[in-house]
Amino acid sequence: MMNELVRKKFESYPKKVKAKLEFLRSLILDVAANTDQVGDIEETLKWGEPSYIALPVQFEDKSGKIKKAKAPGTTIRIDWKPKSSDQYALYVNCQTSLIDSYNSLFPNTFTFEGSRAVVFDLEEDLPLEELRICIQMALTYHLSKG
Repeated sequence: MMNELVRKKFESYPKKVKAKLEFLRSLILDVAANTDQVGDIEETLKWGEPSYIALPVQFEDKSGKIKKAKAPGTTIRIDWKPKSSDQYALYVNCQTSLIDSYNSLFPNTFTFEGSRAVVFDLEEDLPLEELRICIQMALTYHLSKG
């Protein structure tokens, strides 16, 4: 069920943009549901943008020990800006190394905006397999740091 503030934000988008962002939202939720280290997702608005973060979970490390509950990843935000009306984006915390990692893994697949965003053209299909990997990396970012 969509958070009420997020629902209102989605309703404010132009029809075509809304459909693209709803699909991106569903992809984030699907990746989360199919990633063992990720539990429930909190959906809210951050900086006025639909935002998604995995809530803290307990997990078993490689040696079989139960690790203390912590948020496994970093926040993912999605949005469209009228000033770039033919694009929409997936944002991550600019203090992470995620965009550099995405660029190393998929140098010819995505368009990037600095250290904070993957930008998509409204007229193009999403590279789903690559994007699923990027989303999973964000949702589990803190786990990969050790």
